[in-house]
Amino acid sequence: MFQRLTVFETAYAMAVHAGQKQAVVAQNVANADTPGYVARDLPSFKDIYAPAESSGGMQRATRDGHLHGRAADARTMIEKDPSFASPDGNSVSIDAEMLRGTDAKRQHDRSLAIYRSALTILRTSLGRQ
Repeated sequence: MFQRLTVFETAYAMAVHAGQKQAVVAQNVANADTPGYVARDLPSFKDIYAPAESSGGMQRATRDGHLHGRAADARTMIEKDPSFASPDGNSVSIDAEMLRGTDAKRQHDRSLAIYRSALTILRTSLGRQ
């Protein structure tokens, strides 16, 4: 009955993605004054952790060695559009990075809330409070 609880795996994956996103934001802010630096971001959690049903029933590769191609890895960086760069070529916007950092924190808080809720439901179903 409780062999595979995917809600916990999903909450964990969401928390890991939020941590990686926060690290990318920190890297962008650290390079805000570096000439020629292009801001980076990660794909959204929804795009990375798409269930198999949304991909037409195809299996999702989780690493390079899988049969059906390359994995959609959270560490795959997306470079932002450098056309909006400052005169020195740097495309980091501190305001945008603050919003991305807030989004990462909200995503992490959401994953913890999902984990706590699922744990409460599991404990209740087992008759433990």
